[in-house]
Amino acid sequence: MSGARNFTSREVDLGSPFPLGATLTDKGCNFAVTCTDARAVILCLFHADTEETLDEIVMPAKSGDVWHVCLKGVSEGMLYGYRVDRGTESLHYSPTDKLLIDPYARQLSRPIHWNARQYQGDSQFMVAKGVVVATNTASRPAKPNIEKHRRILYEAHVKGLTQRHPEVPAEQQGKYLGACHPAVLSHLKSLGITSVQFMPLASFMPEPYITEKGLTNYWGYNPVNYFAPEPRYGHSDPLNECKTMVDAYHEAGLEVIVDVVYNHTAEGGKDGPVLCFRGMFPHQAYLMEQTAKGGLVYSNHSGCGNTVYSAHPIMTTMIMDALRYWVSEIGVDGFRFDLAACLGRDPQQFSVFAGLLRAIHQDPVLKTAVLVAEPWDIGPGGYQLGTFGARWLECNDKFRDCVRAFWRGDKGTTADFATRLMGSRDVFHKGYRTINTSVNNVTYHDGFTLQDMVSYAERHNEANGEENRDGHGHNLSANYGVEGETQDKSILAIRAQQKRNLFATLLFSQGTPHILGGDELSRTQQGNNNAYCQDNEISWFDWELDKYKQDFLAYCQKVIAIRQQSELLSRMYLPDDAYQLHSNVSAVNWYKPDGSGKGDDDWQSGGNKAFAVEIIGHQEAGDNCEHWLLCFNASNRDIKFNTPLKSPNGGWSLVLDTRYSHPAKQPGLRIQHLFLQAAHSFALFRYTDFPR
Repeated sequence: MSGARNFTSREVDLGSPFPLGATLTDKGCNFAVTCTDARAVILCLFHADTEETLDEIVMPAKSGDVWHVCLKGVSEGMLYGYRVDRGTESLHYSPTDKLLIDPYARQLSRPIHWNARQYQGDSQFMVAKGVVVATNTASRPAKPNIEKHRRILYEAHVKGLTQRHPEVPAEQQGKYLGACHPAVLSHLKSLGITSVQFMPLASFMPEPYITEKGLTNYWGYNPVNYFAPEPRYGHSDPLNECKTMVDAYHEAGLEVIVDVVYNHTAEGGKDGPVLCFRGMFPHQAYLMEQTAKGGLVYSNHSGCGNTVYSAHPIMTTMIMDALRYWVSEIGVDGFRFDLAACLGRDPQQFSVFAGLLRAIHQDPVLKTAVLVAEPWDIGPGGYQLGTFGARWLECNDKFRDCVRAFWRGDKGTTADFATRLMGSRDVFHKGYRTINTSVNNVTYHDGFTLQDMVSYAERHNEANGEENRDGHGHNLSANYGVEGETQDKSILAIRAQQKRNLFATLLFSQGTPHILGGDELSRTQQGNNNAYCQDNEISWFDWELDKYKQDFLAYCQKVIAIRQQSELLSRMYLPDDAYQLHSNVSAVNWYKPDGSGKGDDDWQSGGNKAFAVEIIGHQEAGDNCEHWLLCFNASNRDIKFNTPLKSPNGGWSLVLDTRYSHPAKQPGLRIQHLFLQAAHSFALFRYTDFPR
């Protein structure tokens, strides 16, 4: 066995195969790690300051595929890693000169940066070390109880959220502690959202190819460990600072949902680095497939070089343990699963009854966790929108594309737009899925911001170093006369109005709204729709707001408040929906601008870009009965609407009109049956009895 030196003077005991990871006990520290097909596994201990080797211990015990040892004299804060001796060369060769991260490490000593020179030979000084941590038994704040129809997701990046925030201390900017600064929490609360969906918080390593270009993987979708919070966002103690952030959000009444990446790892394809899984259980970690010549290659359903073999018991167990850890120990409220179709490959073909999906569904620790699926990957049969179980929410790209196209003025989109407005029941069927199943978005981290959606007709990703070839080319965006920045007031006016249209549609559609963090601040990425490698002002929030940006922020706050104060605008229970026993809607009526009902032929008219929908609540609600009229005009001309007249003593009070840049500028308009709606606008009315 080459390279192993068993020179420890510590008292060594056989230890226990469970729990996996490094666990402090009254007998010392128990180390247990799964490693298949190895001749020996060597536990390495390191000096906390220099990362020089202190001890190397050949693990003396093995139970099945789990190697274990208990050491006395190991305390909290000790750094450790593993080396594996397999004694043979293969596709998965893992020589002892590659230091491996414990798959169950709860904390890493530092961020991991790719360094080709340090990786060659002994990788000890490139690879971060696991940190022995003690179990924290301190009491934690209660988690908020957000009703499903009140949930509004707000997607944010820990660093981007606060790196430029003027009220956050410099040492906390871009960190967990900065993300929970009172000024940040105050902004989120005043906006009215309920749930912050953080981009990946688990430890990651930027890809070698992007590192060698002088860039980085800013987003963090390249994990090396599923348990340890990313050290880049820590000031001195990333694990406890992450917990502190979660606690602060809970005390503010906000949910914390984290984006998790269980579809691939930073170890890449055949020539990728050996960091963790590939060294410990290579044949069980990644899906393989046969070539036409009978050889084996890595399946690449993620587009990142490998695909996690989530159906294998070792990986299923690890993913489940990680999910429970983040809920129980770190305290988060739920997860958004990146490329979630990979979770259902059992092993290659997708099934909603795949072992991992069934395990998540039945787990008692996860029974109240929020589950959001990105319901696709790039493998065969990878588009699975609408197929996840009743407990799941699903990111709805059909909503995104249709809403963008409708407000851009594309012909033939009105019928589909109405379907998206009412909860996409063609995808998430009545009787089987709740009305809030659809996660509606018009912007996400991977694409244009809302400001750029109305400012650029084409992507501008030159800063990514790929000659503008990366990123999605089908953005359904528009620039309204000038590509990018302009001082033309007429162009700025129509852009601002279209932003208001898109945001109002997002919040007043049935489903769970997803807001891209920073959109309310009119954040721009300068036309970059794939800013994954831009750890700079392109991605960071700009908190300095001019009057234009302040007006839009006030508008967003107003729209969210309207939704949250309404029962029907946030959750419509229709009489023909057997998912629940009761309904809160007595009628939904659709109108053409002339006041007549919309027929089938009218929905299919390509030039029809204006309509109204009336939503009438149950009369049993008495004075609280809601009665709404939503008017849409995506055409480029003003249109006279004949609103339905219900009573000579009542009429329609204008609640919101997107022609006005600020809620305070909107008139207190009351009408009975005629309304001139501006081009490219949305108007919301509520029926009331007028004073006599």
